[in-house]
Amino acid sequence: MKIALIIERANIELGGAERSLFELSAALKSSGCEVEILAAKGNTKTKNVRLLCCNLPGKRTPLSLFQKTLKQYLSQNSFDIVHSFLPVDFCDVYQPRGGAYPEAAARNAASYPNRFVRYYKNATASLNFHRAELARAEARICADSTGPVVAALSDYVVRQFKNHYNLYDDRIMLIYNGVLTDRTADPRDTDRLRADILNRLSLKEADQPVLLLFAAHNFRLKGLGPLIRAMQLAAGSSDRTAYLVVAGGGNIKKYKYLAAKLNVDQKVLFLGPLRKIETALAVCDIAVLPTFYDPSSRFVLEALAVDKPVITTRFNGAIDLFTNHRHGRIIDLPENIPALAEAISHFTDTDNINKAAAAIIKDNLKEQISISRVARQLITLYHAIIEHRTGK
Repeated sequence: MKIALIIERANIELGGAERSLFELSAALKSSGCEVEILAAKGNTKTKNVRLLCCNLPGKRTPLSLFQKTLKQYLSQNSFDIVHSFLPVDFCDVYQPRGGAYPEAAARNAASYPNRFVRYYKNATASLNFHRAELARAEARICADSTGPVVAALSDYVVRQFKNHYNLYDDRIMLIYNGVLTDRTADPRDTDRLRADILNRLSLKEADQPVLLLFAAHNFRLKGLGPLIRAMQLAAGSSDRTAYLVVAGGGNIKKYKYLAAKLNVDQKVLFLGPLRKIETALAVCDIAVLPTFYDPSSRFVLEALAVDKPVITTRFNGAIDLFTNHRHGRIIDLPENIPALAEAISHFTDTDNINKAAAAIIKDNLKEQISISRVARQLITLYHAIIEHRTGK
């Protein structure tokens, strides 16, 4: 089976969607498929990647131009399945890694603490030309009864497409998100990072700190503000105290100021961007992401893959793949600071950490969140599409 995977930019450093694309490509190839990645632009030397608009100026490529180039390429090259991360009208499978555009815009606005800013963001969401073009294209393919199958990453994304577009069940296939589950951290890197973290927090191993890891680039959207506020309320156990380790390239200065204002700056450490998240996960005890919006967080799934308990919100589709109060905690709203603080306090108890970690292993979550499982389910979907197309 020959598959075309379509994405705007083929650059693994850009974020979760791009990383997911390359992991999915490798998993499909391991399952016997022939895969070609078609992108407008990118920064990669991978052999199976075709950059179709690299001569155009700017970082972004208008969807209309990319679609025209894609159609020309597809007319000259035969594929059994066209699987797109973008809302193009000729694909067989549309997999919206960012969820539905209207939901993403609404939840982005909700992440601003100031209600006047929230109103402004909602009112001006359509003024971003590139995002508005993608949103219109998504609405068109959902309105077209002959449009592609929407491969949803989570129940949350399924609900989005039903609520915003009234999409019928036969147009949606739920295929839970997945990640590579066989990444292992280099012990030398782990030892160095842990020593650096403890040194910068003025701690020793004998202090037995509970290290919470928050990893994201958009600190506001992923809930770092509420998390720092919760650190002020969180109570430690009799012998352990929680410390927050922040990884990512967001606006550090603003959040350092907030931590200092709340007098928790001695318990919050900003690492900056990290090349290997598995190293930080190996060092820390709990993964925490009190996000305002995430169709299905890779960070949370990667934490579960290495048996780390997690704390997140109901606005994260990754909650489909673990059980509340068994493998971690699910907070109703990122703004619910007391609930977030209580979840942090719960995991300052060593027994609670160990029980959650043991449950993750016992329930074999690693298999459930594996990218290999995703590839198998997608291949089943591909065969069904081909059979329907040929009438066999």
